[in-house]
Amino acid sequence: MHKYLLIICLLTSNVVSAQIPEDAKRYSFYPQGGTARNIAIGGAMGSLGGDINATFVNPAGLGLFKTKEVVLTPAFAFNNNKSTYRTTLEKNKLNNFNLGTTGFVWAHNNRYKKSSSAFSLALTQTADFNNTVKYNGLNNFSSMAEQFAEEMVTVNINNVLSTNSPVAYGAAPAFYTFLIDTLSSGGNLTVKPATGFILDANEALKQEYTKTTKGGIYELALSFAHNTNDKWLFGGTIAMPIVNYKSTTTFKESDTSLKTSNFFNNFVYTDDFTTKGIGLNGKFGVIYRPKEYVRIGFAVHTPMFLFLKDTRETNLSTALENPVNTYTTSSKTFTNNVKGESKYIQSTPFKAMLSGSYVFREVENVNRQKAFITADVEYVHHKGSRFGSDNEEPTENEKAYFKDLNNVVKGYYKGNFNFRVGGELKFTILMARLGFAYYGNPYKETELKANRMILSGGLGYRNKGVFVDLTYAHSFNKDVDFAYRLADKANTYAVVKNQRGNIVATLGFKF
Repeated sequence: MHKYLLIICLLTSNVVSAQIPEDAKRYSFYPQGGTARNIAIGGAMGSLGGDINATFVNPAGLGLFKTKEVVLTPAFAFNNNKSTYRTTLEKNKLNNFNLGTTGFVWAHNNRYKKSSSAFSLALTQTADFNNTVKYNGLNNFSSMAEQFAEEMVTVNINNVLSTNSPVAYGAAPAFYTFLIDTLSSGGNLTVKPATGFILDANEALKQEYTKTTKGGIYELALSFAHNTNDKWLFGGTIAMPIVNYKSTTTFKESDTSLKTSNFFNNFVYTDDFTTKGIGLNGKFGVIYRPKEYVRIGFAVHTPMFLFLKDTRETNLSTALENPVNTYTTSSKTFTNNVKGESKYIQSTPFKAMLSGSYVFREVENVNRQKAFITADVEYVHHKGSRFGSDNEEPTENEKAYFKDLNNVVKGYYKGNFNFRVGGELKFTILMARLGFAYYGNPYKETELKANRMILSGGLGYRNKGVFVDLTYAHSFNKDVDFAYRLADKANTYAVVKNQRGNIVATLGFKF
């Protein structure tokens, strides 16, 4: 289905720790979080306002504040994954704490001029990376060792095992441990994976994959909004995203034939990878109220401009037969005994949002409002992710590398629409809320399917300046996962279905 020659070239470039298309999607394909109230109504905050989470959605919504407010939002998530690979289904679970929107709002209300303004300082966890994906299956079609062999033929063989190897994380360890080796045939030198003898005999390899990820994206934001006559509300946010991502991937292939004549028993490949950095982005929006009970909102989120640093170390152990021997090495053998590091700049896709709300019995005294319904339509330009060098004067090799990588991203992803809808029914000091959200497929290839659906509901309490909200949201997520990619044959991948339960509580005080 996919030919990834370009990606293989990227992986074998002289950039110490190369990026892949999944690095682009990681920072753009995630559901909207926030306060318990915001999550309960599906995240549809684009035109509603009156919640501190407007800071991160449409800051114009802060213009509805007339008082000061302090908010704290803890959350707890339950992960339940199901992965299908080569017809085999595997399940696993992982739970973790995270942080919803927390901060304060300061508002000033000028009743004589019928205007108000508001500032907010808030922190939220934009994306949650905590997860574990596992899958396994029998494969008589391809092997990860073939990826290492493809890397090997793209570089000068005399440099493969050097202390500055261009293939330090794959082909060099594989060559060192005899997982791949060179063969001479008719005067031509070729590279052969040890697993190739099994595949040539149409026998199966058992493949086992585990990837554990941790961390998230956190945003610290400062916002301002102005309200003119309760008709037009304008707002802007300057945010500093903080990225902390860590993954540990273990992949094992084993011979299932019980034959020793094919020389191969198993190999175990481990990849420890981290990304850390900070950035800057802006969010700008407007809300218009043509009638007192109707609100129309529009917001634009600029790309996050991230200054990132990757660190990486791989380990490989290969067990051979006839004669029996095990060879082990680390990528640090080929990087002067240090972990590989790479610094670069990444910009995420821009977002645009159109929203509408209808408030029943909309009056200045919000205690008399009875209900509302609200909806957002959001466009995310996934294929607009870009990578670049953080050097003031990048080398020609760096320029070529990032140009090729950005072309891969443009060809791999597409823009997509997300939809969110929710509502609230108010009973004096108590509120009941429901919401739904759908996040569309970011992949351009029709064979690759990914989406997110979220059902949510919650309760709220408001009385004498104190408010407490409690929400449960259940998400159904679908995506694909590639353990490796090959240039000369179709790639096989796992279909990962994830369900996540999220309990969110918000405690706030108005004064």
